[in-house]
Amino acid sequence: MDKWQELEARYMLQTIKRYPLTLVKGRGSRVWDDEGKEYLDFIAGWAVNCLGHCHPVTIQSLTQQAQELIKCSNQFYTIPQIELAQLLAENSALDRAFFGNSGAEANEAAIKLARKYGKLHKGGAYEVITTLHSFHGRTLAMVAATGKPEYQAPYQPLPEGFPNVEYDDIDAIKRATTDKTIAVMLEPVQGEGGVNVPAPDYLRKVRDWCDEKGLLLILDEVQTGVGRTGSLFAYQESGVEPDIMTLAKGLAGGIPIGAVLAKEKASVFGPGDHGSTFGGNPVSCAVALATLRYVMEHDLPGNARRVGNYLMDRLNEFKAEFPFVADVRGKGLLVALEFNKEISRDVVFACMREGLLLNGVKPNALRFMPALNITNDEVDEAIGILHKVLPQFQA
Repeated sequence: MDKWQELEARYMLQTIKRYPLTLVKGRGSRVWDDEGKEYLDFIAGWAVNCLGHCHPVTIQSLTQQAQELIKCSNQFYTIPQIELAQLLAENSALDRAFFGNSGAEANEAAIKLARKYGKLHKGGAYEVITTLHSFHGRTLAMVAATGKPEYQAPYQPLPEGFPNVEYDDIDAIKRATTDKTIAVMLEPVQGEGGVNVPAPDYLRKVRDWCDEKGLLLILDEVQTGVGRTGSLFAYQESGVEPDIMTLAKGLAGGIPIGAVLAKEKASVFGPGDHGSTFGGNPVSCAVALATLRYVMEHDLPGNARRVGNYLMDRLNEFKAEFPFVADVRGKGLLVALEFNKEISRDVVFACMREGLLLNGVKPNALRFMPALNITNDEVDEAIGILHKVLPQFQA
C-alpha cells in the first residue's frame, strides 16, 4: 500500500471500497498514476468527464470565469447562470431551471417540486413511484427513492412516500398508483442498476398513464443526459416529454453541478421554496455552458451513438469465444458486459493491471462509460486488453 492509500485509510470515512490506484493526472481518455503508469479510462469519473480529462474547453472556461467572478450570493443575478438556463430550455422540452451541486440535490429539488405541485393541484398527493434497481442519490430521501434494499437497510426508518416497483413494468406502476400519488420518477436507462434498457414503448406507456391520472413524469437523466445515450437527452429517443428532468454528471464535464428542469405547469416554486448556497455559481455554470455548447456543436451525441454501437459490436464478438459472456446491452456510450458468473471485480483488477480502467457495476457485469469523444481506435485498444484478460476466467 502506498503512502496516499495509508493516509486515506487513516483519515477518511470508509464509504467506498477503492481500487489500489492513486491517480494524479489526466488528459483526454488517458490517466496516469503516482508512479507514472498510463491507463485508458473507460469510467470517466462515472460518466462525468464527457469531454475527457482536462479538455481545453473545460480549462479555458474555468480559468476565464475564475478571473472574473467565482462566487456571489444568489441574492443577485449572475450572467452564466441565466445563459445556462436559457441554453437548456431552448434545447429541451422544459422551460425553467434551478441549479444545485449534484445529481442527488437535483433529484431532491424535483421531489420537492412534485410535492408542492401535489399540494396545489392534487389534494395534497405526495407519493412518488420509483423503480427497483434504480439509483437517485445518497441523501436520506433519495436512498428511500432508490430501489435498492441493501442501500436502504442501514438507514431505516426512511422518509415515506416512495413506493418502489419493478422497472419496465407499466402494470406495476398502475398497481402502485393511489390517490396519494403525485409523480413517477424513472431513469430512461438504469445506469447503476446494471445498464438496464427498457422496452421501446415503456416510457410512452408511463407517459400515457401519468396523463390519464394527472401525475407528473420525472425523468432522472443525471447519467443519461448530455449526449450519453446518443441524443442530447435520452427522453428524446422515446418520443415522450417529461414534466421534470434532472441533470448532473456530464453537464459541466467534471465540475460539480446539478440541474432540475421543469415545464411551465410544474414550475411551482416561489421565493423561499428552495435554494442553494453554492448552486448556480458562476464558475460551474460557465463551464457547463461551454461544455454543453461544445457537445452540441461537435455532435458528441452522434459520436456516442456511432462509437457506442461499435463498442457493443466488438463486445458481442466475445460471446463466441467465451461461453461465460452472457449479454451485451446499452445505449450510446452507456454499455454493460454481463457474465454468467460473479467475476466482474476480478476482471476489473486484471484489466487495471493491463492499463484499462472499467467499472464493476454488478458482481457479474462491467459498465463502460467513456468520454463522449472516444474513438474507434481507443475502443479497439480496450477490446484488445479485455481479449488478453478474459481467458483467465475460462474455467
